[in-house]
Amino acid sequence: MTLLICVLIFLLCVLLLPVMVLTIQAVAAHSMQPRKHAASGQVSSVAILIPAHNEASGIATTLNSILPQLRLQDRIVVVADNCQDETAKVAKDLGVEAIERHDTTKRGKGYALDFGLKYIQESPPEVVLIVDADCIVAPGTIDLLASACVNLQRPVQALYLMKNPPQVGLKAQISEFAWVVRNQVRPLGMANLGLPCQLMGTGMAFLWEDIKQVNLASGHIVEDMKLGVDFARMGKPPAFVPDALVTSYFPIEDQASTTQRTRWEHGHLSVIVNDLPKLAGRAMLDRNTRTLAMAADLLVPPLALLSMLCVLLSALAFVGYTVQPNIWLLALPACLLGLLWLAVGLAWWGYARHIISLGQLCYVPVYVLAKLPIYLKFFVRRQVEWVRSKRD
Repeated sequence: MTLLICVLIFLLCVLLLPVMVLTIQAVAAHSMQPRKHAASGQVSSVAILIPAHNEASGIATTLNSILPQLRLQDRIVVVADNCQDETAKVAKDLGVEAIERHDTTKRGKGYALDFGLKYIQESPPEVVLIVDADCIVAPGTIDLLASACVNLQRPVQALYLMKNPPQVGLKAQISEFAWVVRNQVRPLGMANLGLPCQLMGTGMAFLWEDIKQVNLASGHIVEDMKLGVDFARMGKPPAFVPDALVTSYFPIEDQASTTQRTRWEHGHLSVIVNDLPKLAGRAMLDRNTRTLAMAADLLVPPLALLSMLCVLLSALAFVGYTVQPNIWLLALPACLLGLLWLAVGLAWWGYARHIISLGQLCYVPVYVLAKLPIYLKFFVRRQVEWVRSKRD
């Protein structure tokens, strides 16, 4: 067996790991019943932090979805971060606390959250919730998240879905399907197996005693994923609460959509490269099953990239087989593609048939190729600074 064939088989085996994780998650999400979390209303106090940068046009909608859910002892704090509009005024007009931060050298959501935490520390709540300024919080979600956080004594994450407006193109539909796989199917599968999930940036709840111990003051472009890793290292990996729902909408403009996806994809890959080895190593040393499971979940790259790598390596394996026949060059690609399509099929059947038809799903390879420049850019000009996506 030549060295080239050995390397190819090794790469196929390595890629098989994240595909197996994805398939297990999809099967668990499809075939098992999620654990129910009950709202208790017994949490002493809740503070909701809303970081906002130039959100005057839409933040009232977000606040109006939250205000009816608050009790007298709860509060909302909007952090108007480097705003050039009337974000703070809109919030204050609705009777909400709004504080302003101005620092153009330290830009990003993490700095805004750190500023907000320092503001509320004089009268700290029992639970801190983080909600983005462009989201709609479903009724009952605040109490559900706060109660689950206190009962489990660790961070919890709501189901966070992004939707497209009516009559969008196929590319947008595939994007929404990929989002469902990442934010609903995968964490639901983990929850059904009694395992933790990644944090998603909004709809997150933390005990005050926990959140005050972490460093949020960073410009990391996916501060939510990084924060989940930090809590896992503390022995408090986040739990998924699928009955709590937070929604928002994808940008309509192509440029805004590309900016948003580049930040997500590059940030995700950066966490895999920089944090996954340390998290997995720590989990194995501590023999911590939940943290190791979280590391395995982190191993799964974005669905488009995973699909691209599977097809590419399978094609190379087929070429290699024609040069030097080896049963592994046929068996491994068959397992790889079979498991991938099983996972995608279960996710579509259980959670996305209303988003995209089976026939349209066949155009996924075209969507994957369209994202190739984003992945190539990661190696030649990686995005490392936080950039706000333009709202519609």
